Amino acid sequence: MDRTRTGWLFVAAQVVLLVALLLVPTGTDWPMPTWLRWLSLALVVGGLAGIALASLHLGSALTPTPVPNGRGELRTGGLYRHVRHPIYTGVLATVVGVTIGTRQWWGLALGVATLAFFSVKARWEEARLAEAFPGYADYAAATPRFVPGLPRRAGRRRAVSS
Repeated sequence: MDRTRTGWLFVAAQVVLLVALLLVPTGTDWPMPTWLRWLSLALVVGGLAGIALASLHLGSALTPTPVPNGRGELRTGGLYRHVRHPIYTGVLATVVGVTIGTRQWWGLALGVATLAFFSVKARWEEARLAEAFPGYADYAAATPRFVPGLPRRAGRRRAVSS
């Protein structure tokens, strides 16, 4: 299967998972104290803001699929200095916030499946990025995939920010 078709299949699966999660009715499987409600809201709002900021930073290099479009250069500054996939980080923060808000085990299962899906999608995309950008391997070795501030393993080099 070619890259473009595979990329669109990833997008289709992503849409199905996200829509399914959004359609889970609110349940009562766990309590929702005020602090948890605020945490859920903060994750959703923060995640959406992160998606918007990272998307703006990509400019014309932004694509709907995980296939580089050839119109950009490797981004290692801004949010990309902290994580390799800040758009996915924003999506995942939003997913965690929505999952908390479902208050249902079914919603939790969908949330976990969505997190696992994005891990697979990111790994697939990274292989394409490594082909498109000669410096990607060094950048990936020095920058966490999704969660900023994770300690890096010894022997890895830090990429130069642009």
